[in-house]
Amino acid sequence: LHAAPGNAGIASVATCHTAAADDVDAQLRLADDLDADLVVIGPEAPLVAGLADELRARGRRAFGPGRAAARLEGSKAFAKDLMVRHGIPTARAAAFSEVGPASAFVDELGGRAVVKADGLAAGKGVTVASDRAGAVAAIEECLVASAFGEAGAHVVIEEVLEGAEVSAFALVDASSTVPLGLAQDFKRAGDGDTGPNTGGMGAYSPLPWLDPATEARIWEVVSSTVGALHDDGIAYSGLLYTGLMLTAEGPKVLEYNCRFGDPETQVVIPRLRGDLAEMLDAGATDRLADLKVDLSEDAAVTVVLASGGYPGPYETGRPIGGLEAAAASPDAAVFHSGTAEREGRVVTDGGRVLAATGWGPTVENARRRAYEAASHISFDGMTRRSDIAEGGR
Repeated sequence: LHAAPGNAGIASVATCHTAAADDVDAQLRLADDLDADLVVIGPEAPLVAGLADELRARGRRAFGPGRAAARLEGSKAFAKDLMVRHGIPTARAAAFSEVGPASAFVDELGGRAVVKADGLAAGKGVTVASDRAGAVAAIEECLVASAFGEAGAHVVIEEVLEGAEVSAFALVDASSTVPLGLAQDFKRAGDGDTGPNTGGMGAYSPLPWLDPATEARIWEVVSSTVGALHDDGIAYSGLLYTGLMLTAEGPKVLEYNCRFGDPETQVVIPRLRGDLAEMLDAGATDRLADLKVDLSEDAAVTVVLASGGYPGPYETGRPIGGLEAAAASPDAAVFHSGTAEREGRVVTDGGRVLAATGWGPTVENARRRAYEAASHISFDGMTRRSDIAEGGR
């Protein structure tokens, strides 16, 4: 097992290499040097850059969509256009490149609006504005201040939807769409869903409160998305993550990711019975029709430990304590994200640093175990939410 670039956590089970995740040429050279049997592409940037296409052109197995399909995540305007043309339920929206027309559309929506940078912004390019002033400020942040660079050169303005959010994971190949699992994540930085949007501060799975009819409708929407891409001549292969809002009118799509979502992956994968590598290989070789996905009835909860200031500016290089004690917690695991090893010590190296995950027979039981593991960990400036999966039943 190899990882590129990896981090201080995965280094305990894999050989790490210095190739940057979004350096397509370096990743291709590494795959050739290792004679890799299967390349699983985790982050969104190399997918949008076409790494999967290049690997397949060289005869290598790759798990992840090609450049054309990855636009589903790489451009919110592209995704919205696809949904509208194919009748996939979603919020009313429009795309803009100038402040004036964008602000006028906010007025049409009554002042409350969701402002999204069109391109990739590491989960931080979304503002849910409660009034016109907040929406216009978010528009100007993208189009005038260029806070997100090229990713914010265009914005998508959406109506605000009300309801519970659900994340749906599905494995997709040329002929099959296989449901993998559902989760709920917590995107706001602060307790009580306050503060700015983040890449995700925690999650849990399954969702005991979700009725079977709504779950069936969610998977219909996911399948419709894959069908819409195929109708447009775009093949999809890999993991499709669909974020939905359960509104009074039914599930509506908020966003798509073309890879395993973080932190929801940390609560879906631990529930899988079977070999994940075999599932990924089946997806890369169009054998999903033969795959049976079996999920444990147990629950999993994950709590993200973040650097102070995230999702805004933050400092790195802070030594992390308590990792061994956390790892020894019963029915729990600690997954690394923004970590690195320096001079023999594990230090912070990103905004979202670690995810403490617990599992058990109920959501509440798993929640206790996740927070117990998290309680052992400390680093200067560490922040976390205290209400992940609270009342999740």
